[in-house]
Amino acid sequence: MTSTKLSFSHGMLRRLATLALVSGVALSATAAQNIKIGVFLPMSGDQSSFGDETMSGVKMAVEEINAGKDFKIELFTQDEKSNPTDSANAVKKLINVDKVDVVVGTVASSNTNAAAPIAQAAKVPLMSPTSTNVKVTDVGEYVSRICFIDDFQGSAMAKFALKPKAEGGLGAKTAVLVIDSSSEYSKGLSAAFREVFTKNGGKIDNDGEIFYVQKDRDFSSLLTKIKRKKPDVVFAPGYYTEIGNMIRQAHTFGITAKFLGGDGWSAPQLFTLAGEKAIVGHYFSDHFSHEDTDPAVQDFVKRYRAKYGKDAPGMAALGYDSIRVVIDAAKRAGKVERTALMKAINSTKGFKGVTGVITLDAKRNANKPLVILETQKDRATFKTRVNP
Repeated sequence: MTSTKLSFSHGMLRRLATLALVSGVALSATAAQNIKIGVFLPMSGDQSSFGDETMSGVKMAVEEINAGKDFKIELFTQDEKSNPTDSANAVKKLINVDKVDVVVGTVASSNTNAAAPIAQAAKVPLMSPTSTNVKVTDVGEYVSRICFIDDFQGSAMAKFALKPKAEGGLGAKTAVLVIDSSSEYSKGLSAAFREVFTKNGGKIDNDGEIFYVQKDRDFSSLLTKIKRKKPDVVFAPGYYTEIGNMIRQAHTFGITAKFLGGDGWSAPQLFTLAGEKAIVGHYFSDHFSHEDTDPAVQDFVKRYRAKYGKDAPGMAALGYDSIRVVIDAAKRAGKVERTALMKAINSTKGFKGVTGVITLDAKRNANKPLVILETQKDRATFKTRVNP
């Protein structure tokens, strides 16, 4: 039999592809699926450092995925300006105007809590990379997260504070809680810390809770109370903007207690605000350490450093993982449709992320380890890992 070689122009191929789709005939080469992902993060305001870091990881993941053959991500972004009202408005626009398939965001739990009911009502999957307050996913099945929750952070830091120094802990007996009364995040971590610390022999006085609000910059009254109590540790699970100033002022007050916190400390500005003399020797929990020797982590760290010229922070790693989890779910769903995506996201199990192996439980919370970091003059170094 004589073979005949056929030649087609690009235009003819496009017409053949269209005809095949209309007639229901599949071509041998399948096109990448398009998916619209909306991201809302604090690109301005007090939490903008977190937004910048998370977005760097998001963009890195999007570029890598779009360079492949399976999916093409159309990325829509909104600045939620570090407050709940703008977070809600940002999600409304992403859903109603941009018509996204999935929403990713945001950082602060209070802001995610303001936006989550909107996504739930519209039946659009919303995944938070970093919001750790236990209430975040309570709104319904369309809301999930890939980070651990406040109960785990607070209890882990309490156990670390109590553990004897000979075993790698701080050997603390007494503690004071410094709580941001305007933050669900701060209140949630504090409640978990108090429960575990006091249950296991630590002491927190009845008046051992001292309050402030976001945007406070003068902590003289608060620090006067701490100095009078002379605690072994001060648990202050706030955000870097306030905590940096607080630690700097605590140093001038002559307070020698170790300050402890959560992932809200994880920003370069913490060290600038506190200053070299004050910041050394405190501890906070985080999702990731660029010093982790896991090969997958080190590969990510190398690529991130090549792209951005600096070490990868925890928020960047979570932003990176959030996009990859969405795309993994889309592959398993087999189609880009909101309800199918929601079900696939919620069934995520054993996903190997750079922030750890991610499995979502029945409440759509990630069951994964955390790291405790120790502050040095200009950076945080790995201290220990804590498993769930």
